[in-house]
Amino acid sequence: MHSQWIERVLNNIEKVIVGKRDIAELSITALLAGGHVLLEDVPGVGKTMLVRALATSIGAKFKRIQFTPDLLPSDVSGVSIYNPQKMQFEFRPGPLIGNIVLADEINRTSPKTQAALLEGMEEASITVDGTTIQLPKPFFVMATQNPIEYEGTYPLPEAQLDRFIFKLKMGYPTKQHEVELLKRAEHQTPIEQIDAILTVDELLELQRHVREVTVDDTIVSYIVDCADATRQHESVSLGVSPRGSMALMKACQAYAFIKGRTFVLPDDVQYLAPFAFSHRMILLPEAKYEGIDAEEIVSHILKQLSVPVMRGSATL
Repeated sequence: MHSQWIERVLNNIEKVIVGKRDIAELSITALLAGGHVLLEDVPGVGKTMLVRALATSIGAKFKRIQFTPDLLPSDVSGVSIYNPQKMQFEFRPGPLIGNIVLADEINRTSPKTQAALLEGMEEASITVDGTTIQLPKPFFVMATQNPIEYEGTYPLPEAQLDRFIFKLKMGYPTKQHEVELLKRAEHQTPIEQIDAILTVDELLELQRHVREVTVDDTIVSYIVDCADATRQHESVSLGVSPRGSMALMKACQAYAFIKGRTFVLPDDVQYLAPFAFSHRMILLPEAKYEGIDAEEIVSHILKQLSVPVMRGSATL
């Protein structure tokens, strides 16, 4: 039953984003796991449409923040304005207070404004004039950044990248998929043709079920072994933190749930580890000079580690 809901949401998103089912599936995985996603890719490949389609599919309140160098923290979180009639300050919420938030070009704004967003991502709350305000549930951020233009940007520090459960790249569509995309957009914008599949309350119920997915002790050890191997690798100066291990475990629970299982498989770990670990690692300068990237290191580590043998389990 639950996996059928997810399938319908995926099919809904595919009406807007053609040929990127894997990215849509990973985005839903992050949402169900209670994490956030960093989309890094060139302009015009559908990053914004993916987020809008996801928000529309679950009937969630969608907010968009276009980050610019002059954006202030109060422009993101909100501000208290004095009401002379009531003789008191009233809080005017900013665009951060929503269910699904698109943080567009997050590396275009100052670190102080980035911190306002990242506080909400980490704490599920924001602080305005010394008052803590809880964010609505669910709260899901998909941030985008352009990897080809660095002039006038403020790259996210590694400690802040750690706030994202996944770092994803959409890539260009194939020629066939691009032709299909143009045909669909010929007379009407595809995003206008989709409706909500889930309600916010139903999504929260799905998130609760995700936390019930079993993670065997052997899988937990497998995840920790993978994280520890990044810390010992000769090309890595700073490996994956325990928060990264926890993020991968939660992501595996969500992915297993999407696939209709009540338990996590080693295959889930192997598939998701590059998306969950790569952006959490700092490579040595020599490794970067030699063209080695973090994804390659994670893939190499997974090939070297012994895969745990699972005991029999029942599916949903």
